[in-house]
Amino acid sequence: MTPPTSRDLEARLREALDPSMLEVIDESASHAGHSGANAEGYGTHFRVRIASPLFAGKSRVARHRLVYDALQLFIAQGLHAIAIETF
Repeated sequence: MTPPTSRDLEARLREALDPSMLEVIDESASHAGHSGANAEGYGTHFRVRIASPLFAGKSRVARHRLVYDALQLFIAQGLHAIAIETF
């Protein structure tokens, strides 16, 4: 199975969370040799910076859970780690 791309994650987050601001950065190359990294150097480690009206009134943990839930389908495709910054 092909590892996910930044575009894949971005499209899913836009669909699920209707963000007012979104940045998805593939940091996989920085994790070469680490647990969960693959030989391709992409698709395993991402940073997500996101703001969404759906986060209003929610705790940091609840906001992160919404992001993780939206991206769950990519775990089987090789997604290993997500660093999340919510606004």
